[in-house]
Amino acid sequence: MIRYLSRPFTTALLGLGLILWFAAGPAWAGEAVTLSTSRLHLDPENPGTETVGRLVWRGGIEITADDPRIGGLSGLLVSDDGTKLTTVSDFGHWLSARLVYDDRGRLRGLEQAEIGRLHGLDGERLHGKTWKDAESLARLADGSILVSFEREHRIWRYPAAGNALAGRPEAWKKPADLRDAPDNGGLEALVVLADGGLLALTEEQTYGAGAAAYLWREGGWSRLSYAHGTGFRPTGAARLPDGDILVVERQHLLLAGPSVRLMRIAAADIRPGAHLEGREIARWGLPLTVDNFEAVAARRGPGGETLIYLLSDDNFHPLQRTLLVMFALKD
Repeated sequence: MIRYLSRPFTTALLGLGLILWFAAGPAWAGEAVTLSTSRLHLDPENPGTETVGRLVWRGGIEITADDPRIGGLSGLLVSDDGTKLTTVSDFGHWLSARLVYDDRGRLRGLEQAEIGRLHGLDGERLHGKTWKDAESLARLADGSILVSFEREHRIWRYPAAGNALAGRPEAWKKPADLRDAPDNGGLEALVVLADGGLLALTEEQTYGAGAAAYLWREGGWSRLSYAHGTGFRPTGAARLPDGDILVVERQHLLLAGPSVRLMRIAAADIRPGAHLEGREIARWGLPLTVDNFEAVAARRGPGGETLIYLLSDDNFHPLQRTLLVMFALKD
């Protein structure tokens, strides 16, 4: 027997549904995309080389695709179990994929990749380089994701439900002094601290004797500075399992090519007004495998080791590559 709901009850259900829909924000599904990967060695000329600084090689891949949307990747999240990668691009796309490892636990490929467009506060797709230039990602404790953007400097929070980056964001309070940052030198690194605060590093804005940095605690921002290497600029940050912060810095010299260094900041040093000086754990350039590394992620491996992932931004340039590499940190 079919029972029909009364009109008032039906209207109430519809109204409740609309309330929930607006509260969570609409979500737009991504679409499958085919990625090709080829495996890398730390030293292409000497495959047996597996250490640089305090890092031990755990595999790497070059990512290519016929799809013109693939490239310009910045910002990186890797799930705690190491199965999922999430990144964003300079042209307003998000990309997710399943990470694949070999029998030795070394990174060997990507599967089940999906791509979609980032949306703005109005629910519309982002348009124009000024609004699409996503640079860093940070996942909050509730599962929502913060995205920092350059050019039109801002931070948006994408909802925790479902695929967060496919949802409709809300504005997150940004540092007031960020308005003075260069168009292409704003927030390059955003990381959640163990106490729930946020550390944000700029690429080219200066403050005191270093790069301008910002600390979010108790609903507000305070300034501090970060001491980067001569010629290097901070481009990404991740929290290590022990709470310290790992910062990736990049440099590009006309004759020597790209180089990268990784710095470790003690969690106890991160406080308002501080001048952060990290400890170098690795630095390398050509002929080792290197490119325009802009993003970093870290997690605890199954054997208790600290695993570090680095992702490069090819800037859609034919002489640059999209590389994803993995290391274990020697404690």
